[in-house]
Amino acid sequence: MTKPQRLESLKVAMNEVGITGMTVTNVMGFGMQKGNQAYYRGVEMDVNFLPKIKLEIVVCKVPVRTVVETAKAVLYTGRIGDGKIFVYDVENVVKVRTGEEGYDALQDVE
Repeated sequence: MTKPQRLESLKVAMNEVGITGMTVTNVMGFGMQKGNQAYYRGVEMDVNFLPKIKLEIVVCKVPVRTVVETAKAVLYTGRIGDGKIFVYDVENVVKVRTGEEGYDALQDVE
């Protein structure tokens, strides 16, 4: 999860490390700060939901640590809102077109 303006640089970096796919979703949310303060015509307003993007990347050949370290390097500014990276195991993957499962389902050779 990160700010939408970070998408292009993250996409370029992920392609350089060799990921084979990425899904991006526009989402709204807030973290520990409960959003931020904004001003509209000089009046302070509470903004609870901030625009974010959610990227999902499933890897098998590229080490997970490589993807995480690359994302951290690209997203880091040292300020609130740099983002979060969630790492979890995928139990299985099935390629519908071919019926392949697991590692083979994530390879795309013609």
